Amino acid sequence: MQSQGGLSEVDFLQRIKQFAGTKWDGLTDTQKIYAKKIWGVITYKWRWQIAMNVPYLAIFLLDRTIPAVHKFDVSVLAAVTSKLPIPNFISSWIGLG
Repeated sequence: MQSQGGLSEVDFLQRIKQFAGTKWDGLTDTQKIYAKKIWGVITYKWRWQIAMNVPYLAIFLLDRTIPAVHKFDVSVLAAVTSKLPIPNFISSWIGLG
């Protein structure tokens, strides 16, 4: 048996919308203008953030769809780590030796 809580999701969303509506109606005209300007700045920054992250999303999707990206040559890592001026005991701690 499943018990239902006192609030369903639909009721909760309706209460939030009603609360926001009453608060919005309670604002003066100047407060509404300032709220719209602030919301415009916030959403402008969100749009820029999304636009700047699109290339990384493309790389992520390509990484998942092209298996050749995951092929890694261990000899390259060995060649690079052999040139590092790190003592052997430290390189063994970080998993390079």
